[in-house]
Amino acid sequence: MQKLPQDTAGSAAHVQLLDWYHLFFQVLLVLERPVHCTDLFRYCRSKSKHVLEEDKAEAIMKQLIEEVKFIDNKGIFHRDLKLENILIKTNSEEPQIWVIDFGVGCFYTKRSVCRVFQGTPQHVPPEYNSRGRYRAGPTTVWQLGVVLFEMLHDEDFSTIPFLLNKMLMNKYLSAECLDFLDGCLKIFPMERKTLEELQFHPWLNQKTSIFSLFGN
Repeated sequence: MQKLPQDTAGSAAHVQLLDWYHLFFQVLLVLERPVHCTDLFRYCRSKSKHVLEEDKAEAIMKQLIEEVKFIDNKGIFHRDLKLENILIKTNSEEPQIWVIDFGVGCFYTKRSVCRVFQGTPQHVPPEYNSRGRYRAGPTTVWQLGVVLFEMLHDEDFSTIPFLLNKMLMNKYLSAECLDFLDGCLKIFPMERKTLEELQFHPWLNQKTSIFSLFGN
């Protein structure tokens, strides 16, 4: 968190580290507490159908990918992106999110391979179950797919049922959105889209103003 600068130049933003203290066998972190916000899980489940409308999910995903790319460019692997680890502002028409909880995060290089899974077990990437290893980029894209799936479906994502076709995509989603999800949730990591490809995906580049999406 010390490697992440305080000013993210308009990106989606992460929660800020304000101070820290080393207390013998513990480290005490003093973190920013964004006001008038809730985590994205509670935000989604508070809706009448427990899901977001597709255009609102799109606006959030735009910001999230911008922030994840920012973190990734610093050589930081969050490892546990999920609804509960994303805060969203609740008193503004303009969506604003914060990525939180870097507790299992780590530094990495392009050659780094992780062999011990850290994160939410239900969201484990398929390659860890099959080969016992995973990389930062494809795993981050997988987790972005999990976040989007849970924003648009009234059920908690779990990798094994998904791979067994026991979790089906919402057929009422647009073709562009379904293609975006499919690009994130490919079984084989080399077949998943990159963060750059997601950022320029047609679903995220429709001419829709995000400022009118969060009024109600």
